[in-house]
Amino acid sequence: MQNHIWAKTLLSSYRFLDRIAGAIDKIIERKALASSSMLGRDILTGNTLSLTDKIIELSQRKVKLINIKVLTEQALAAVGGSEAKILIGKYVEKKPVDKSLQELSLCRRTYFRKMSEAEAAFEANCARMGYSNERLGAYLKDEAWIMEVKDSFEKGELHNLSVKII
Repeated sequence: MQNHIWAKTLLSSYRFLDRIAGAIDKIIERKALASSSMLGRDILTGNTLSLTDKIIELSQRKVKLINIKVLTEQALAAVGGSEAKILIGKYVEKKPVDKSLQELSLCRRTYFRKMSEAEAAFEANCARMGYSNERLGAYLKDEAWIMEVKDSFEKGELHNLSVKII
C-alpha cells in the first residue's frame, strides 16, 4: 500500500518553498558580490568559471523549487472543494484534526476517508500534469530536504521539519 507518499511530501514541503527560494537568491547575490574582490590566490581557487557554474546550479535549483510550487498549487486547485481545504489544513497550515473537523463540520471517519481520497486525487492531478510518482522521484532526487520528508513519511515518523539549504 503506497499511502500517497508524494502527495504528503509535496504538501508538507510547500510552506518552505518560498523561504528556500529566497535564501537561494541571497546566496547567489552574496557569491556574485564576493567575486568582485577576488585577488591573488583567490583567482586560482575561486575562478570565474567555477563561480558561474555554482550560480547557474543555484538558479536551476530555484527554478525546480518554483516548478514544484506551481505544480502543488495547480494540483490542489484541481482537487477543489472541501478536499483541498482538508489537505491545506493538515499539511500546509498544520491544523489539528479536531479543529479541521469543527471547521468543516465533518465526523472523524468522514474526515479521514476524504483525506485519503484527496491525497489520491492530488497525486492523480500531478500525474495528469506530467509528474508521476516516478518522475517526481527523479526530478527531486537532488533536493535532499524534500527526499528526507518523503523518507520520513515512508517510515511513518515525520518529525518537525527543519530545512538545510546547502
